[in-house]
Amino acid sequence: MFLDELKKRNVPSLKSRAEMLEILQREEYGCLPKAPESFVWEAEPGVADNFCAGKATLEKLTFRVVVNGKDFAFPVYLAVPTAEGAHPFFVHINFRSDVPDRYMPTEELIDNGFAVLSFGYEDVTRDDGDFTSGLAGVLYENGKRAPHDAGKIALWAWAAMRCMDYAEHDERLDCAKSVVCGHSRLGKTALLTAALDTRFAFGYSNDSGCAGAALFRGKKGEQLDDIYRQFPFWFSESFGQYVGKTDALPFDQHYLLASIAPRYVYVASAAGDDWADPASELLSCYAAAAGDKEAFPYEETSEDYDFNLHAGRIGYHRRPGLHYFSREDWNRFIAFFEGSSKARKAERL
Repeated sequence: MFLDELKKRNVPSLKSRAEMLEILQREEYGCLPKAPESFVWEAEPGVADNFCAGKATLEKLTFRVVVNGKDFAFPVYLAVPTAEGAHPFFVHINFRSDVPDRYMPTEELIDNGFAVLSFGYEDVTRDDGDFTSGLAGVLYENGKRAPHDAGKIALWAWAAMRCMDYAEHDERLDCAKSVVCGHSRLGKTALLTAALDTRFAFGYSNDSGCAGAALFRGKKGEQLDDIYRQFPFWFSESFGQYVGKTDALPFDQHYLLASIAPRYVYVASAAGDDWADPASELLSCYAAAAGDKEAFPYEETSEDYDFNLHAGRIGYHRRPGLHYFSREDWNRFIAFFEGSSKARKAERL
């Protein structure tokens, strides 16, 4: 059923990673700004006493960068298990800077051996059409963009990459076991981050839907026209040419998932999230694998509202419920992560 439906969607064939990323940046998200000319950080340790009952420390980091000769800074929080060794870690692009947060069960992550770097996305640049605020104001003189310049999603992704810049200098963090993740619009951001930055071992999107994991062609719920008319500032200005012309897109969102290969990508859906369209998120996984059984070894899958697909390099789950980043979502991803780690160990034997 799913493979038959995918044929009906008539999505473009995969290209090389470089070609797909060039298309996605030019035609959808905008071109990623260059790396900062300088990057330093300041650490404020011990910002919470007995954090996670003494099982972890919580630090506030201030990242300071120079871009286009101008200074910019934003805060990042780092929770690290007190146990010795280098820990797998998440870079969580969050709606808020709170630790823990309703979308981030920090103590459960610590109990599973993970560290987490997190930041509030609007500490980077505001979620609106004002391109004079924060990082956008540093990049764009008078808030004016060229047609292929980065939208807000690409700017938030740029900020997530600075977390990896930091992680490479912290021996408590294992960059070979790194995950960038986010929910909804920040799930779109997480996928773009992982696609563009090969230092991340895993890209994990939760309920990312339209312009995230879900295919545009044949999609139910939110359409390209809906998202661009409401949030044009998330994208390059050139993306607007496809309003009312979805079939003219020279790509679809499976390009984004496939660009993360051969690393791991994980797509999480909620059965009741009709606006995101779980079926189109799942079909994108099939399209990104393009028949590669190591990537996604499934001929057909259940039409149930509750299942996991954890056998390949592309992972997927659908849980009951609505649009939310729940503990269940985190725990199902951790199960995929652990299974993938065992597979990598077996490959080396």
